[in-house]
Amino acid sequence: MPPHESTPLLGDGHADESDKFDFVKSTRWLLTNSWLNVLLIAVPLCFVAEAMEWSAVKRFVTSFIAIVPLAKLLGDATEQLSMKMGQTTGGLLNATFGNAVELIVAIVALLQNELELVQNSLLGSVLSNLLLVLGMSFFASGFYFYESTFQVTAAQASSSLLTLSCITLIIPAAYHASEGKGDLASGWLFNAASDPDAPSDKLLILSRGTSIMLLGAYIAYLIFQLRTHSGLFEAEEEEEETPEMDKYSAGVWLLIVTIVTAFAADVLVGSIDETAQQWHLPPRFIGIILLPLVGNAAEHVTSVWMACKGKMELTIGVAVGSSIQIAAGMIPLVVLIAWPLHRDLTLAFHNFDTIIMFVSVMLVNLLLQDGRTNWLEGLMLMVLYAVIALSYFVA
Repeated sequence: MPPHESTPLLGDGHADESDKFDFVKSTRWLLTNSWLNVLLIAVPLCFVAEAMEWSAVKRFVTSFIAIVPLAKLLGDATEQLSMKMGQTTGGLLNATFGNAVELIVAIVALLQNELELVQNSLLGSVLSNLLLVLGMSFFASGFYFYESTFQVTAAQASSSLLTLSCITLIIPAAYHASEGKGDLASGWLFNAASDPDAPSDKLLILSRGTSIMLLGAYIAYLIFQLRTHSGLFEAEEEEEETPEMDKYSAGVWLLIVTIVTAFAADVLVGSIDETAQQWHLPPRFIGIILLPLVGNAAEHVTSVWMACKGKMELTIGVAVGSSIQIAAGMIPLVVLIAWPLHRDLTLAFHNFDTIIMFVSVMLVNLLLQDGRTNWLEGLMLMVLYAVIALSYFVA
């Protein structure tokens, strides 16, 4: 008797159990697969702190801790869903939700008109992935391997797009300086309706036009990575993984966690200024150094773990790939989102930020060009990140 047409069969003649909707089983796995989920207790505390109008420091701390496990849940749900969507669609899904926390924080800050925080948090995510995550991964791999190798062509393609993104951030800053506005450190992002030093119409046109072209370049990179040259980005002897969640439950949880993260990010952004004053910390240090540590926590663990297994293609894909998603995809996207919201967000960074971005990308390019790495190269990246963190702390 032939099988029912609606029942998919695997190669051995059995139905694919992972397609069956089992929300309880999927939820159990999602909430118990990592010790980081213990920190989920901070999520209700974060909402209580906001509802009870606790002090800014308590709201900041609870929301800061809450976003760490939420970022891990987002990553897990995305990974589980991508396993059932095929290589191309799955890769695009990972590219879209891989930095969901950073995007949520940026949009929340944008809606609250915290325009400088938008740029700080996104720049910090690029620096954190490029220097801290990649550096610790290279360093950790040195305890297991004398020297690790990776695919040079794919790494160079990624670093080239990263360099392009860096250059497109330098050009608006240089143009702004040529307009006679001076150094941007005195304030470079303001609402034109309330500040006479708001960016000029020409700078806005340059930033928005550049954002459209850079976003197009990022889409072309996705096609290069997922379609035309996908073989360059695949790790050798990649093990086939079996999803622990069905795709319907994974999709539901992806939506739920995204909404909860948005609320937690709203609390976090609203408490930053007052917390910075009470802790005597520069707000830029919080935006560029502390916030990215939250959003990149899950990626950090994954990257280091893959490096210890010798899977450097995956490590570079996580660290450098995330930096590209932010620099070439997310930053221009947020600029375009700000456009209809009448927020004068530009690509003109502070002069100091531009220099920091340039030297970071330059060092990573130098270390990736030979297709080999060791613990000393990882230490170099971490030292540069520590110097940058210190510079923002004393600013």
